[in-house]
Amino acid sequence: MIRVALSCCLLFVVSITLPAQQTPNSDGTYQQLRSLGMGTEAVSVNDLTLKRDAAHFQLNSGTVCFLASVNGKVTGAVFVGEGRLLLTPPIPSEQRSLKLLTKEEEFSENFNRMVLRFTDNTYDELKKAGKPGSASACDAGLILESQHTMRKKLHYNVDARILQDVLSPQPGGFFLALIHGKHYSDKMLLAIDPHGILDVYPEEIELQTYEDNKEGVWAAFHYSSEYADGKASSAQQNNVVHIEHQQLDTEIEKSAHLNGKATTTFAARVPGVRVVPFSLFPSLRVKSVTGDGGQQLNFIQEDKAQDPQFWVVLPKPLAAGEKYTITTTYDGKDAVLNEGGGNYFPVAREDWYPNAAAGLFGERSDYDLTFRIPKGMTMAATGALVSETIQGDRSVSVWKSEAPTAVAGFNFGRFKAVETKIDKPEMQIISLANEDPPSFLQGAQGGVRGTLSTVDLSRKALGEAELSMRIYSDFFGPVPYKRLQITQQTASGFGQSWPELVYLPLTYLFDNTTRHFLLGMNDNPYGYFTVVAPHEVAHQWWGHAVGFNSYRDQWMSEGFADMSASIYIQIVYAKEPQKYHKFWDDERHLLLQKNAQGFRAIDTGALVMGERVINTREGEDTYRRLIYPKGAYVLHMIRQMMWDRRTGDDRFKETMRDFVATYNGRVATTEDFKAMVEKHISPEMDLQGSGKMDWFFGEWVYGTALPTYAFDYSFEKDPAGDVVLKYKLTQSGVDKNFGMPVPIYLELANGSIARLGSSRMIGNMTNDQSVTLTGLKDTPRRAMINYNADVLSGN
Repeated sequence: MIRVALSCCLLFVVSITLPAQQTPNSDGTYQQLRSLGMGTEAVSVNDLTLKRDAAHFQLNSGTVCFLASVNGKVTGAVFVGEGRLLLTPPIPSEQRSLKLLTKEEEFSENFNRMVLRFTDNTYDELKKAGKPGSASACDAGLILESQHTMRKKLHYNVDARILQDVLSPQPGGFFLALIHGKHYSDKMLLAIDPHGILDVYPEEIELQTYEDNKEGVWAAFHYSSEYADGKASSAQQNNVVHIEHQQLDTEIEKSAHLNGKATTTFAARVPGVRVVPFSLFPSLRVKSVTGDGGQQLNFIQEDKAQDPQFWVVLPKPLAAGEKYTITTTYDGKDAVLNEGGGNYFPVAREDWYPNAAAGLFGERSDYDLTFRIPKGMTMAATGALVSETIQGDRSVSVWKSEAPTAVAGFNFGRFKAVETKIDKPEMQIISLANEDPPSFLQGAQGGVRGTLSTVDLSRKALGEAELSMRIYSDFFGPVPYKRLQITQQTASGFGQSWPELVYLPLTYLFDNTTRHFLLGMNDNPYGYFTVVAPHEVAHQWWGHAVGFNSYRDQWMSEGFADMSASIYIQIVYAKEPQKYHKFWDDERHLLLQKNAQGFRAIDTGALVMGERVINTREGEDTYRRLIYPKGAYVLHMIRQMMWDRRTGDDRFKETMRDFVATYNGRVATTEDFKAMVEKHISPEMDLQGSGKMDWFFGEWVYGTALPTYAFDYSFEKDPAGDVVLKYKLTQSGVDKNFGMPVPIYLELANGSIARLGSSRMIGNMTNDQSVTLTGLKDTPRRAMINYNADVLSGN
């Protein structure tokens, strides 16, 4: 970690000195790529197959016209004629997904027009295979159309990405095909990028459509060779650089205008890196970029409404492992909003500074932060507070990360603080609420019977955070932080959690009367305001202490946080068990209720599809309705299988503590978690007798199975007067290999609940059993299955 003495830090906090503004997009090679048009070369092709990993482009007949060369390299072409795209993903889950979307056994798309952009050997391959043709046979308008698509529809700067390879001494591997299909869609894209595709990072291959009414990812995967070699992993780091340290000096004016200066140190992951991408909020406009010795560097940042990604052109290519430091100045509005009444809303959460371009939560960096905000405002930020001072009309605070983190963040306003300290774990917890409502609520002040003040209920947030920290530390072990700030945000529909910093919705801090007035009858949908604080606190473990790198593993972050909230409810409301049961009823309802498009979330895809389940056909709400509740159910079912009558949750706690300790400060994948569960597997869980959990993860994480159960029973007495339970348990709606231990419970004569044991169910079957309950003389009130929502089922 880079440590800066406080006296040094204070030299820089008075103001941000902006160098002379530079002109963006001025690199000569980039300008050529940006205005690229048709060249003079063309070839005619017949029965040519262009193989790109699992994709086969069959060019049956037609003409390929090449774009003009840049730096002696041809980076694109147009095809007009008759062709067909065949795609067979290398993994079964993607094959199933493609069949679900196409409703066909084979993915085959005919096309008559296609635009290609590439830095691989496509030019050489096509030119060698074809015969001289006429460049006039191709429609030059296709190039303009493709540029419009990439810039104004997909908002991705493909010209900067190609520049990255053109200026590198290493061979490129980028390939992009924009396909005008005849069957599935006339707006289809297949992309291959060794640095990972942004939408599905770190995977290198993606098929998507971008029609307004048919938009979404159809398939995504790693290189086929990586699966064959056993090297494909969602933990891959395919970014060209790793950011090691960020020194961020940020000034936010009363109007919420943000001025920033970022000094960013990174190391090259691959040889030949000269063009480096960053993620920066589009309305924050870069003023200057300098490198070693203050040398001005060319940078790319197009209009915020087009393809505004921020790229920096280094003076020379870096060797693998070589470090470089750049300083970027930038400013703009809309990244933070002034909501009135001393309320400020940070819109840009992970890109208010130049951040990693992809794989954000898989990257860890050290941060030194300095904030200058209007006097009278209070800043909360990630990291340890180093100092707070007043300098003129500015409140200045300095912060330093306690451990490398995936992201830095802040929240500020006219906050009033309440705090507490706990010793197990050692933690300072601060709750910050704004003294006045935002402007958009001030007009409602007179009509509210309750109060719009959130300060009164800030102790509620403090108490829930304290209980959450104690409960989760017991179940999951410690996190590497010593401070947790719970802050109010003006948004009402979501919460968020950054390391040591939680954002809670404004409405969470209203009393029930006020919330009912503002939101109507549905003032606590699915118990949202009951669980939002415990859920967000749980992200200190799931997403931050233990990170994820890929969309395929994000179910662990959100699902584990949701399941953690259920533990909170079970323990805090132990005398009201109906709240715990309602939590799981709500989770199941989210999964099984059809949305406006007529789809149940449970049917839209496997957990490892992540955000890819979001599409215009099946609904924009499917991610929230699948990943959160099903991810929670997966961990809950593991907990229930590990539960023991004598030791309770001990095995589950050991598993989760081991998982956190092993991956603290690191990225964990779904397969990593599976291996951890196998390490702590119980006899009941070993359905295959192999010590493996393939059966469970195959069904619930990589699959979409959903069993249905029927349970009939009766009680009798044997000659000794002991109760005999006769039951018939049926499992249906699954394939022949689906297995699950189904717990059976008794409600005893005194009203207490006892878990009798589990019935092992394989395939579509009925288990007809008679069990003597030796020593039990009083007939139970009832027998039941899944009393604690032990198994997710369709009924």
